[in-house]
Amino acid sequence: MPDRYFLDTNIFVYTFDDTAKKKRQHALELVKKAITTQRGVVSYQVVQEFFNVALRRFAQPMTKGDAEDYLATVFIPLLAVHSSPGLYEAALQLAGRGGLSWYDSLIVAAAIEGQCDVLYTEDLQHGRKFGSLQILNPFV
Repeated sequence: MPDRYFLDTNIFVYTFDDTAKKKRQHALELVKKAITTQRGVVSYQVVQEFFNVALRRFAQPMTKGDAEDYLATVFIPLLAVHSSPGLYEAALQLAGRGGLSWYDSLIVAAAIEGQCDVLYTEDLQHGRKFGSLQILNPFV
């Protein structure tokens, strides 16, 4: 397990997905380990994207109370990267030279700013590197 690692939004969404049991179990383990070891990192973007899905798109949308509990127990302990001019500048550079979409470049820039060794996501190429940051799909 890397020293610090970034968890993308899809990891958190899978913790609620009863249709993908294997992915759900693995995602639950990653999130639990991220919190208990204090080595997991998320950005403001992950929190925003997750609640957009959880409150509107889940088969049974999350209640306001459940969302408040999840924020306090899961996201607050992991939230280490906030929006800033520097983050936006880094993301623009990554988008320009790395061929990434704007939102993917924000995630990669946040993982780098969070001093992570690994970015766990299924949205980017498994094994790709951005400097010392490695992209890993935890479901392969």
